Amino acid sequence: MGCLRGGEFGAAGARIMATKQNDAMSTLRIALAQTNTTVGDLDGNVATVMDFTRRAADSGAHLVAFGEMVLTGYPVEDLVFRESFVEASRHAVADLAAGLAAAGLGEIVVVVGYLDADGPARQGPDASRDVGPRDSLAVLHRGEVVTRYHKHHLPNYGVFDETRYFAPGNTLQVVRVGGVDIAFTVCEDIWQPGGPFAVAGRAGVGLVVNINASPYERNKDERRLPLIRRRAAEANATVAYVNIVGGQDELVFDGDSMIVAADGELMARAPQFDETLLVADLELPDAGEVSAVNGAAMSVEHTTVSSQPPPPLEKPVEAMLSKPMSDLAETWNALVVGLRDYVIKNNFPSVVFGLSGGIDSAVVAALAVDALGPDRVYAISMPSRYSSEHSRDDAADLARRTGLHYDTEPIQSVVDSVMAEVALSGVAVENLQSRVRGLILMALSNQHGHLVLAPGNKSEYAVGYSTLYGDSVGGYAPIKDVVKTLIFALARWRNAEAERLGQVPPIPENTIAKPPSAELRPDQVDTDSLPPYEVLDHIITGYVDNDAGRDELVDAGRDAAVVDRVLRLIDTAEYKRRQSAPGAKISGKSFGRDRRLPITNRFREGR
Repeated sequence: MGCLRGGEFGAAGARIMATKQNDAMSTLRIALAQTNTTVGDLDGNVATVMDFTRRAADSGAHLVAFGEMVLTGYPVEDLVFRESFVEASRHAVADLAAGLAAAGLGEIVVVVGYLDADGPARQGPDASRDVGPRDSLAVLHRGEVVTRYHKHHLPNYGVFDETRYFAPGNTLQVVRVGGVDIAFTVCEDIWQPGGPFAVAGRAGVGLVVNINASPYERNKDERRLPLIRRRAAEANATVAYVNIVGGQDELVFDGDSMIVAADGELMARAPQFDETLLVADLELPDAGEVSAVNGAAMSVEHTTVSSQPPPPLEKPVEAMLSKPMSDLAETWNALVVGLRDYVIKNNFPSVVFGLSGGIDSAVVAALAVDALGPDRVYAISMPSRYSSEHSRDDAADLARRTGLHYDTEPIQSVVDSVMAEVALSGVAVENLQSRVRGLILMALSNQHGHLVLAPGNKSEYAVGYSTLYGDSVGGYAPIKDVVKTLIFALARWRNAEAERLGQVPPIPENTIAKPPSAELRPDQVDTDSLPPYEVLDHIITGYVDNDAGRDELVDAGRDAAVVDRVLRLIDTAEYKRRQSAPGAKISGKSFGRDRRLPITNRFREGR
């Protein structure tokens, strides 16, 4: 399914000059394969590597690099502890090298990430940090594994638990290809100063290849380019950065692969979220005599594939120089990709959800249609006596605009039958309506195999403004990490993008304009129970994403009583969040693997 771009492509110069103090230069054609992997699908991932290597060879590339753990998918999490999986990964590397040669692709140098091990999985207090599973890359040529590099810096923050799984490597691998010395690194190695890049600079390499599985979050592309420029300066070498794309459970990978010269010039850049092959001609300094690198934090091993410069290229290539998407465009595309890959990679034929006429379910509907096409999207209107006529009309209007499957299943008779048997009042009656809707959706899922989508947003998940086993029912929550104010901004952006493309805007204007309401009692609106979303979202972002304390939030100008109330709601809703469906991470800190707090917890911020 194509992505909505929100930007144009350009082209760099025909030949890219690397900044290096060396008179003798050679031109290498480098390809960066920005591919979509699936954890555990070694055969499928190997087939993708074969396909993209063929494309790279057809382009005349001398070297093609793939992303971090491209053969196993990333992150593999506790699969690390299964010896059978580790062995399958190791065999896949050797088999791939042989398969490339058998397919006539042995002459191109291929760089792939995979799971390796030189000892047992690292569990228990006595586990050695010197041996164990490794986050590795292999350099393949002429049917052989030329060398292997083990990731040096292991991240242990946010969504990363790599010190739980891997032993760090302490040897930088430098491979001479076409007379140019190339160093190889993996993901976090580029995020930390010193280490492999500093050692590469002391070794005098002409190019550093960095393979990545770097998850998306908003505005991360703005941090990557300055980061790569710093590492290029540190190594005094051109840096080729390749990242994977696609969704894996809660994580989304956006690609954004690029090549940066030692002087900081951006020479090539791939589009976000698309599988693509980025090809560029790099004029790089010829390698000199190998000498010892003394006093470095890592040792250096040198391997030679070819010491002579390759023949002159017949025709230079024009390197792609993509423009990054706007903030809202990339956020929308991240949500689309996360939803699409969760459905496809888990073999669901279709999705179903309740379409109320409100903004949240409308955005979920538009995302689902963009991700899967209207034929795989089923929306159900489930009105009760409190459902307004305009909400029913808005839901039907959205269905017409998008072409998704749409049906109506009134719930009032079911609610009444329960009320006839059980005496309920107040909030219990409101929650009953929500749970009846959840029951219907799960029944339809059982009947037809649909994946149920939960339409809750981050603001609601934060303060527990949802009904457990009601509107929180679902196998995937597409907007779980999107605060309410951003929901409205995305809806407006998506409609404007449709108009720009000459299409029908998918979301009715009335859905965007009206005050949000759960419509579970007469004349209900969200602000009956919550502060205005502009206020609420600011507090949530501070407290959840930035770990700000109560006093810090009050000092920032928020009413102390409102802050106290919101923080109390956030803290006491942890048990609900622990039972929620996964959803794509797009913020600096999402609910789920990114933020882990005890459910039983009596600590209260300043209260």
